[in-house]
Amino acid sequence: MRIFLTGATGYVGSAVLDALLRAGHQVTALVRDSEKAARVSARGAHPVVGSLTDPESYRALADAQDGYIHTALDTSARGPELDRLTIDVLLAAARRPRTTNSANPAPRFVIYTSNLWVLGRVSEPTDETGMPNPIALVEWRIEHERMVLEAHGEHLRTVVVRPGIVYGGGLGIVGDVFKMATNGLVRVVGDGNNRWPLVYDRDLADLYARLAARDDASGVFNANDEGDERVNDIVAAIGPYLPHRPDVRYVPIEEARSKMGLYADAMALDLVARSTKSRAIGWSPSLHSVAGNAARLLEEWRAARS
Repeated sequence: MRIFLTGATGYVGSAVLDALLRAGHQVTALVRDSEKAARVSARGAHPVVGSLTDPESYRALADAQDGYIHTALDTSARGPELDRLTIDVLLAAARRPRTTNSANPAPRFVIYTSNLWVLGRVSEPTDETGMPNPIALVEWRIEHERMVLEAHGEHLRTVVVRPGIVYGGGLGIVGDVFKMATNGLVRVVGDGNNRWPLVYDRDLADLYARLAARDDASGVFNANDEGDERVNDIVAAIGPYLPHRPDVRYVPIEEARSKMGLYADAMALDLVARSTKSRAIGWSPSLHSVAGNAARLLEEWRAARS
């Protein structure tokens, strides 16, 4: 299939790009500059240099695709506005008539990346049927999810993926924990007894590839390893693989908010999620624990940063 991918050099999008290429898809990747274009081209994708702020920079190429995967996230204050703009452009492209040699072409698809934080504080296992109760940081995601899901129809299937906290490689929140531990001091927001929903980057990418290939897949799909790990357990598991065990400082939520804003509540969130629909289509994470794979993941983090 011909698939248009945003965020192809980002943390999630980079892993998704690799998964799509392994599956034999032709990927057109939106990138922001020539250096990133060279990187995705070397991996086997067709780059288009453009920007989410300028739909005309990629609209023509977006029209010629079988499917669309949106993983990009602008972290500026304009992030929600640009995310909505991108959704509008991709849905419009997906709805346009296309020429095909097949009498019954498969419907186009749009896969949108949201976040499990839209579920809010959930102390009992909750899957895709759970009612969202988002923390303030991601409240805007709910309307964008609705836009995507309501666009589903006979000739367009739409999917929302809600990843947990992604780990693996040299980036992400767990990567930040490795960095702090290596530097000797880990700052934990709250008491550290909250559970993070987690997912390995390669496992997450595999879910996207599965969803792209399945004409019957639509709606919301959670993506987490269901390890229900507490932050304290993750921090404790890293210590034995460092020259010196790091100190741990517990930062009261009010202090964390004054320094980190709304992000502090995400770090202190206790969220127990299940990925029932994802597992129903055959997705099964290869890793089920950060703490149980601390040595491997620490080496992976070091290698990515070297």
